[in-house]
Amino acid sequence: MDPTAGPVQRLAHELRKLRQEAGGITYRAMAQRVPYSVPTLSQAAAGEKLPSLPVTLAYVEACGGDAAEWELRWRQVDEELAARSVAGGGAGAPYRGLARFEADDHARFFGRDALTGALVQLVREHRVAALFGPSGSGKSSLLRAGLIPRLRHTGEPGPRPAALRILTPGPHPVRSHEQLFAPVGAGGDVWLIVDQFEELFTLCADADERGRFIDLLLTAEDPGSRLRVVLGVRADFYPRCAEHRGLVTALQHATLMVGPMTPAELREAIVRPAAADNLVVERALTNRLMGELADAPGGLPLLSHALLETWRRRRGRTMTVAAYEAAGGVHGAVAQTAEDVYTRLSPAQARLARRILLRLIAPGEGTQDTRRPVPHGELDTGDPAGTRIVLERLARARLVTLDDGIADLAHEALIASWPRLRGWIEEHRERLRLHRKLTEAAQAWEELRHDVGVLYRGARLAAAKDAFAAPQARAELTALEGRFLDASIAAAMSEQAAVRRRTRRLRQLVALLTTAVVVASVSTVLAFRAQWSSDRERDLAVSRQVAIEAMAQRATTPALAAQLGLAAYRLAPTAEALGAVLSTFATPYAHRLTGSADAAAFSPDGRTLATATEDHTVRLWRLTGPGGPTGLATLTGHSDTVRSVRFSPDGRLLATAAVDRTIRLWDVTRPDRPHRLATLGNHTDNVWSVAFSPDGRTLAVAGDDRRTVRLWNVADPRHPDRLASLIGHADTVLSVAFGPDGHTLATAGDDHTARLWDVTDPRDPRGLATLHGHTDTVWSAVFSPDGRTLATAGADRTARLWNVADRRHPRPLGTLTGHTDAVRSAAFSPDGHTLATAGNDHTARLWDLTDPEHPHHLTTLIGHTDNVVLAAFGPQGRTLATVGDDNTARLWDIPGPILTGHTDGLYSAAFAPDGRALATAGIDHTVRLWNVADPDHPQQLATLTGHAGTVRSAVFSPDGHTLATTGDDRTARLWDVSDLRHPSAVATLHGHKDTVWKAAFSPDGRTLATTSEDATVRLWDVTEPRRPTLAAVLTGHHNNTEGAAFAPDGRVLATTSQDCTVRLWDISDRRHPHPLAVLTGHTQSIRCAAFSPDGHTLATASLDGTARLWDVGDPRQPHRLAVLTGHTNAVYGVAFNHDGHVLATASADTTARLWNVTDPGRPTALATLTGHTDRIYGLAFGPDGHTLATAGADATARLWETDPTRAAARICATAHPPLTRSDWDHFFAALPYRPPC
Repeated sequence: MDPTAGPVQRLAHELRKLRQEAGGITYRAMAQRVPYSVPTLSQAAAGEKLPSLPVTLAYVEACGGDAAEWELRWRQVDEELAARSVAGGGAGAPYRGLARFEADDHARFFGRDALTGALVQLVREHRVAALFGPSGSGKSSLLRAGLIPRLRHTGEPGPRPAALRILTPGPHPVRSHEQLFAPVGAGGDVWLIVDQFEELFTLCADADERGRFIDLLLTAEDPGSRLRVVLGVRADFYPRCAEHRGLVTALQHATLMVGPMTPAELREAIVRPAAADNLVVERALTNRLMGELADAPGGLPLLSHALLETWRRRRGRTMTVAAYEAAGGVHGAVAQTAEDVYTRLSPAQARLARRILLRLIAPGEGTQDTRRPVPHGELDTGDPAGTRIVLERLARARLVTLDDGIADLAHEALIASWPRLRGWIEEHRERLRLHRKLTEAAQAWEELRHDVGVLYRGARLAAAKDAFAAPQARAELTALEGRFLDASIAAAMSEQAAVRRRTRRLRQLVALLTTAVVVASVSTVLAFRAQWSSDRERDLAVSRQVAIEAMAQRATTPALAAQLGLAAYRLAPTAEALGAVLSTFATPYAHRLTGSADAAAFSPDGRTLATATEDHTVRLWRLTGPGGPTGLATLTGHSDTVRSVRFSPDGRLLATAAVDRTIRLWDVTRPDRPHRLATLGNHTDNVWSVAFSPDGRTLAVAGDDRRTVRLWNVADPRHPDRLASLIGHADTVLSVAFGPDGHTLATAGDDHTARLWDVTDPRDPRGLATLHGHTDTVWSAVFSPDGRTLATAGADRTARLWNVADRRHPRPLGTLTGHTDAVRSAAFSPDGHTLATAGNDHTARLWDLTDPEHPHHLTTLIGHTDNVVLAAFGPQGRTLATVGDDNTARLWDIPGPILTGHTDGLYSAAFAPDGRALATAGIDHTVRLWNVADPDHPQQLATLTGHAGTVRSAVFSPDGHTLATTGDDRTARLWDVSDLRHPSAVATLHGHKDTVWKAAFSPDGRTLATTSEDATVRLWDVTEPRRPTLAAVLTGHHNNTEGAAFAPDGRVLATTSQDCTVRLWDISDRRHPHPLAVLTGHTQSIRCAAFSPDGHTLATASLDGTARLWDVGDPRQPHRLAVLTGHTNAVYGVAFNHDGHVLATASADTTARLWNVTDPGRPTALATLTGHTDRIYGLAFGPDGHTLATAGADATARLWETDPTRAAARICATAHPPLTRSDWDHFFAALPYRPPC
């Protein structure tokens, strides 16, 4: 660690020095002294980012340091970082981050020329016009940096504006902005641009004032008014705009929708701001961003912020993929920035930040949560100096804006992208709603000079008293709000006292008796109810918070995270807790073995694991018993770090090699009673690697001494005999591996090469070939099981594959790129189809080698908090062991309920009717069939090729014998899948003139419906799949048709379209269908539709970020039941489970959500499923009703157990060790200890 590299690195260096001065105490021992885990403590001294103050002080306490001195050091570093941020954090940056573009930024506003031109034309043709778009689509920037400069430009056709005025409605739009409607001078119109028009509905509580403001805007329709109006409206508020008849009429033909950027526009927005500053964006970064942001209309602020943070981490003039990943990527940069700011605050400042941020949010009611601009005075809850400091920190990080005495969130994307903030909102949603109303009432009371008529009474007062009874909640009120609530309580008490006095005069004796009885009864009931309500609110809050913590812990401490999520669910079944439970196994689950370091190896039968430990010993673990790995024995004797461990092919011997220059042989016939057989000395320097020959008679040893490899005869392990030395490497040899035939040895080293040796006669080895290609140290070389391929791993951040079938003339095959630091290890799966790599970027990665000349990335395993130095497959290929410098080994269940094999994103997943098979379709032009009878170990059965482009969907016929697929090649295809291992093409359906999106079979299997970008739906008679015929063509949609679904009775077809409508068709006569009804309400393209099993409810999914439920019991008169909000980006898919009580939705926000739709008029959120790393395009329930399949742009399909009881049982069977009392007390505070399993 270079202490001169910066303040964070200096502090890390000092912490490491403190630990050494404390006797080199291990992190495991430190973790036993303080309430933080080993990874958290080791990360504090990693030098990557400033640890929080509590973690720093815990580290110091564990090492016996002076807390006061170290707190001072930490605050000095924090101030240095803050000063650096002020000096150059965003100054001169080519990107705006979360902040919108202003009119003066037009020279850096790229990618919206076409949309700006369309908007200019629209506003010149219509005196009142509106720009609609989802949150994050860039409406505010388009109005300010696109429209305003074009209107000011004298070269544009049409008169120049007399004045351009921009406003946001706020809570009192008429009172605040009426003067802005006045004309200016003698000529020209005043242009009034009303941005964030939705504030009229979220912040203005007075319906009459809303109406007056809209009426003022509509005066612009009169040319004599000399006024023009342009509105910027969030798309999900379109229905609210429709409540005003005059506004509907004015905007009937005067609206423009902001959609996703085209690829060319997106490239401009990424590259051209950097180019204007003579910066270069790596092509790989541009391509990655375009892939992640395609079809994501709400992702622009996330993109801009990720680019800003990448710019801050740039190398010279180049913005790199590595810098982008360090920033957290599109989906993590905002959260990472916010977390960095928040964790650097003192506890008191953190509480203030929470209060401030929640003040800046208006909780949605049927819509997404929105930001709420507030004056600085409203943010002061008793600590003005502290509030000012926190606001400055938040503004410096561009999380909030401070403008003319008003504080505001920089963008609503912060709400969706920062889990901590989302957790706060969900935890106190109802109290936030009450608080917003209390603030408005208090301000009205102040403006009316404390008119008692404005004070709260009755139910409103009772609700406010309950919500702000606790001291912590009361502290969130401003002085004005506190006085208003106190005055309301006092007035109510005074009125109650007056009533009591009057009653006492009239019926003194009876009243006294009656009052006594009533008060006693009511007090008892109210006390019980208050206690129950208080306990329930506490349990709900704790459940949500612990669930959020569990999700954050899932990668690093999976067993703890799984049990925390389950414990939270058992405490209170909140949506957050259920999401944590159901998402436990969405990524490969890992058993975590602490204290392990540098090396690990499986026994040949897979029943035992050997790991090197940080205390210079080797530990043996039993892997077969219940409850996860258990310790068997510890091998002692080495006096320094153990670098390599290997079992002999028969499993009876274990070789261990160490920095103490020795190799030891152990008899592990009984792994619970191992004993040492011999020590191989004579090495003059470190030993790095050992390997047994396939017959177990020869041991190869690689080390630093003389750049040689030594061969030993270990046929008699009690008396090993040195055979020969292999000389040829020009530097340290780091790795040795025998080929499966035993005649070839591969070596790799610091001289940037790997070498092949003929060891047929181990007493006379000979060099065969040298493999050049790596540009830095080669850490590892390993043969494939068939011996024809060699994999090498290098410090140049690559792994490479070599064809070594001809040992004297090896040739390169493919290069695996993706790691962002040195690749330390490579390992083939037993079937040779998968390669695992481990790297200094703290990750392990899996790669598909089906075509070794074109390997592709399958998945990335995260969880280690330091360099991952080794990867090794178990003999069955279902377990992968990784070892990290964080002193842990992890045993990963591979692949888990994750289907990998496609080489690009997936659009569709569909179950066979018996639930034992799944079909997936993707961008790689293929459909793949999978055996999913055991969801934890899916197996690929077959690959269907034939489409000449992206395959958009795949669906099984009701009898399971036929599969229909659709694609960009304008065809639908039918396949015979009676034998899933040997499917065959039976027919190709031609007729559509553009991409065919979806296919759906009728319940009787005799009709197939297909949708297309040619705006038609076609019905095909597939009674004989080998001879399909066209039955009918449905026309009526005005744009692409996207989804199709048959009602369970087969008599009604629902189709969806990019024209934002759903159409219902009577198809009782398949050759003469006719329209029944058109469903409107969605504001963007509708991707999918699904009928409930009883046929009474239709669910639809749209790019407007919502799903909707419709009553279609009478298909001629359908009506909307509910709007499902919660996703923060486009919704691509919907699916009902077998009984229709649960609906699943899939979204571009990388999550799937489950909803309770037992009462479709009042749906409630059940859970959010997290695990995919990119958009989820498709999903389907299996016929069992509790297995859900999702298909994502991350090239994976995933299987989810959605039954809480089954998921809980698996957690209890898998997650070990059990949740301890100390862990419980840390997360559940004063609640009694109730372990979940």
